[in-house]
Amino acid sequence: MLIGEVARRSGVSARMLRHYESLGLVRPSGRTGSGYREYSGEDIRRIFHIESLRSLGLSLREIGRALDDPGFTPTELVGDLIGRTRERIAAETELLTRLRRIDAADPDGWEGVLRVVALLQALDSKSADARQRAALSSVDEVGVPVEALVEAALSETEPNVAGALRWALARSGDGGPALLAEGLESPVAAVRERAVRSLAEMPGGEAAAQLRQALAHRDVVVRGYASLALGTRGVADAVPTLIDMIVDGRNDVDAADALSVVASDTAVADDIATRLVDRLAHGTAPAPVRGRLTQALASVPGAKALRALVELSHDDDRAVALTAAYVLRLRDARDR
Repeated sequence: MLIGEVARRSGVSARMLRHYESLGLVRPSGRTGSGYREYSGEDIRRIFHIESLRSLGLSLREIGRALDDPGFTPTELVGDLIGRTRERIAAETELLTRLRRIDAADPDGWEGVLRVVALLQALDSKSADARQRAALSSVDEVGVPVEALVEAALSETEPNVAGALRWALARSGDGGPALLAEGLESPVAAVRERAVRSLAEMPGGEAAAQLRQALAHRDVVVRGYASLALGTRGVADAVPTLIDMIVDGRNDVDAADALSVVASDTAVADDIATRLVDRLAHGTAPAPVRGRLTQALASVPGAKALRALVELSHDDDRAVALTAAYVLRLRDARDR
């Protein structure tokens, strides 16, 4: 079969067939009487083998080795191809993400594009100072993509930079809470903590709704930060978790402060007092736990809390009794 016919049947151009021949990949088995290349059936099968291997991403040199080396085993080469393909996909995905963020920013002309690109690069800098400056300046930039801020906040390990990113996110407008909520489902505990801490500093109903859902999260740290944030906003749904934190001694001072904010609603105060008294009534509660619960009662108004403190002032545990008596004197002095 002559080269033109081979080209038509194989889909490989005559020019490429000649290139293969120059590299020694395929050689026509014969020549016609007029000197034209003539390909045998075996030659054509080799051409199809070459094209098949090219479709896998092999270089022509690798293809030549695969076809001509009797001892060649494809396992190592295929593994290398998988690694290179993954790297290429990761690079292309990163580029696509960056392009989408620039598009979402809707920059005004090339100057705007360059500003967004510079900001994205700074947020990804190895320098903590550069990342912090980028986070702080992002508030003044028009159209900074919130996705970039969320990604940076979820991956940031430097405390000062993380704080700047949370501050920027709190002023970023819509979209942030939903993206941060996705971070709550990360398999990495540190990422979940960064997500809930960022949500805790975001204003608005959408963030509050995500925090309410986080109260039932499997991660105790996520539940804790969510309850502290909601408690300081006076949300009664946070009360059970706040009391658990006081019992467990996890951020118990902050939890008691948040509980006092919720207790400022007189309709909720008696319920809080009842819950605290129920925990105190557990005979197996260690002395430090009973002490923390007694201190928490100090900031709960109402008759229910007052009666509980009077009883606790005569408690068998001297530390609890002294704490309750001290709180009662403070309340008495305040009410005069």
